[in-house]
Amino acid sequence: MRHEPVLQIDLPGIRKVKSGKVREIFDLGDRLLLVATDRISAFDCVMPNGIPRKGEVLTQISHFWFDQMESIVPNHRLQRAADPLPPDLEPFADQLAGRSMIVRKARPLPVECVVRGYLAGSGWKEYRAYQTVCGISLPAGLTESAELPEPIFTPSTKAETGHDENISFDEAAQGIGLALAERVRDVSLRLYRQARAYARRRGILIADTKFEFGEAGGQLLLIDEVLTPDSSRFWPADQYQPGRSQRSFDKQFVRDYLETIDWNKTPPAPALPADVVQKTQAKYLEAFQRLTGREL
Repeated sequence: MRHEPVLQIDLPGIRKVKSGKVREIFDLGDRLLLVATDRISAFDCVMPNGIPRKGEVLTQISHFWFDQMESIVPNHRLQRAADPLPPDLEPFADQLAGRSMIVRKARPLPVECVVRGYLAGSGWKEYRAYQTVCGISLPAGLTESAELPEPIFTPSTKAETGHDENISFDEAAQGIGLALAERVRDVSLRLYRQARAYARRRGILIADTKFEFGEAGGQLLLIDEVLTPDSSRFWPADQYQPGRSQRSFDKQFVRDYLETIDWNKTPPAPALPADVVQKTQAKYLEAFQRLTGREL
């Protein structure tokens, strides 16, 4: 069955409070409805065409990990993947199927909680220059994509537009308080270690990921998406080879294509060719299948 990408979600009578690069957020009174579209962004620009079923993959992988992680930290989810929609949302069941999540309202912490287990991306660039990642000293002689001796917590700012910026643990503590910074650091490292061990058994290396936390009723909650191909760097374990960049389960085909064309990485973004869309969709679906053991 052919699926067309869902690029826009509007629910007449339900107030939309935010439209992000991928997600639409609706106000349900004492709760929020998060809906993941099939939009895809690269270089901070949203592409005019999307990746069919991508929003379903992101939502269902987050549901999967929330189930796994509840013993470590509570989360903001109010309904599980198989729960029926409340009556006021039933008229929109076809639009919301597989891509929506009803959650508690929480006050998001103003930091991204990034955990790195491998040397990649901006971490590799900083290491080459200073032998540090986000100011954390690392052993000499590590290569690109090398597994770190221990996972490291490297928080960043949470930018509404543009890029997040790496900050030190001390800077994070100044922003949210030392006790809370220590709490989210320790929880983030526990979440990452548990997920990494599980994913490795399923043939995926989680090189790094970012968690978001919020507070509601005096309780720390894991919020937003969790350990998806959009919030993490997933590598196929059977192709892993340190000393070079790795293939991945995310936007790699999109980024690779965009690097080959004459585009200055500012809006408007170019449309993606059909083969790039198909290959990217296949990677998202494969990530879901490997992690959960079932087809979407």
